[in-house]
Amino acid sequence: MHKWFSPLISLIAITGLQAQHPIDRPKLVISIVVDQLRGDYLQYFSSTFGEKGFKRLMQEGLFYHSVDFGFSNLSQASSTAAIYTGSYPYYNGIIGDTRFDFNTNGEISIVSDEHFMGNYTSNRVSPIALLSSTIGDELKIASQGQGKVYSIAPNAEEAILSGGKYANCAFWLDEANGKWATSTYYKDIPGYVDNYNASDAIGNYPEKQWDQSHAYYNGLPYATSLSTPFSYRFTKTDKDRYTKIKQTSLMNMEVTKLAGRFLENAGFTRNLSSDLLTLTYYAGNYTYNPNQDDYSYEIQDIYYRLDKEIENLLDLIDRKVGLKHTLILLTSTGYYDAVQKPSKKFKPAGEFHPNRCTSLLNMYLMAIYGQGNWVTGYFNQQLFLNKKLVEDKKVDGRELLRHAAEFTNQFSGVQEVTTSAEPHRGMNKNLSGDIFIELQPGWVIVNEKHSEKPQYTREKAIQPPLFIFGENIRKEQVFRPVKATEIAATLCYILRIRPPTACKEFPLQEIITN
Repeated sequence: MHKWFSPLISLIAITGLQAQHPIDRPKLVISIVVDQLRGDYLQYFSSTFGEKGFKRLMQEGLFYHSVDFGFSNLSQASSTAAIYTGSYPYYNGIIGDTRFDFNTNGEISIVSDEHFMGNYTSNRVSPIALLSSTIGDELKIASQGQGKVYSIAPNAEEAILSGGKYANCAFWLDEANGKWATSTYYKDIPGYVDNYNASDAIGNYPEKQWDQSHAYYNGLPYATSLSTPFSYRFTKTDKDRYTKIKQTSLMNMEVTKLAGRFLENAGFTRNLSSDLLTLTYYAGNYTYNPNQDDYSYEIQDIYYRLDKEIENLLDLIDRKVGLKHTLILLTSTGYYDAVQKPSKKFKPAGEFHPNRCTSLLNMYLMAIYGQGNWVTGYFNQQLFLNKKLVEDKKVDGRELLRHAAEFTNQFSGVQEVTTSAEPHRGMNKNLSGDIFIELQPGWVIVNEKHSEKPQYTREKAIQPPLFIFGENIRKEQVFRPVKATEIAATLCYILRIRPPTACKEFPLQEIITN
């Protein structure tokens, strides 16, 4: 028995190793995040799709039906950061698209940075807010700077956070001029982007038009029938022209066009290192239609045209670089901004007024601790307390926080109050507020102080898909939920580099056992 037992064990061991042989390292990774992409809408609208866009990813790639982000109040910025750092806001520092500025007691972009000027934009931004490295950063470190990392997105937050601190460059569409902008933080601004801005960027056209592609869509049976197909004209006389365009398929077309310039000119796959190109598309509502709702023809048209953009992008990759050299990942930001309109018939459950809450809480704390501005501001369902006043008056900060939370919890419509003494994944101790207010479903936030539109409380949970498509990726559908923070670990495993500094996850098991 001993004579054949030992060779058998060796054969089993070798077979097992062959079964778990790692995927060949791709020369180019194209990582696509589609803002607000919904898996159920991909199913509803599939009858309008061609065979070479989303259907190709579904049928020929690894298709995960549900991605769990693991924290609340998702946004473009916080979701993008979670995907590319493999970590939560508690660790990566990106709590939302904007943050509370303690100097002005106002709201500023999460990537705001006065130290760097803009290129083709007046915005001053950088990735300085990122507390963790990204996939691109780790690729740069591993390749000693040889690997190319570029990002293209509609907005600065998405572009900068998907690229990371060491990216060659990050580009977004400036809302003032319609040109592709970046920050002087980045030192590698390709000349072909300047050429594109001078001739082909959307800002060079006096007028752009978004027309309905089909006379009738049937993906959402509650859509209001239109007597004539919708048509929107965006002219230079409209001061919000490019802000509006960012919520249309025109923006997605612009992303693909610029990506084509990079695929043609960036020299991807020409060195020993892998390269990374990150793209962001849009699949949310067009909110500038006064009659817009969640069952519109506009959202169906955006998905129909997005499918065409995915098809065009795959074709560009194959012609310019070669799909056999490329790994493509596509996922969603994991939330969906529903359109909620005031209705005389269906009224909200109640109204929550942040300014009243702030004033009454300040009066309550003054009654206990004496005169002073104890509450410095309200932002994004968070209350910020005056830490300097607490220190100057030698007040027990934890006791004050407990009193403030107990008082706030008594307001009508408040479901639950969480404090900074009870940290959770969606907060960051240096940027988030001291008190987090969760409202009951159906309540509306009315902030008269900032003249904001009423914000309706509704869970934004959707079923975000994840596609991994490449030469050696096994075709498979996976129905178990996977973590958004596992994406970075998975891409880094495929690239054979370290995961980002705050990433605690393992690669997806289907990739390891591919």
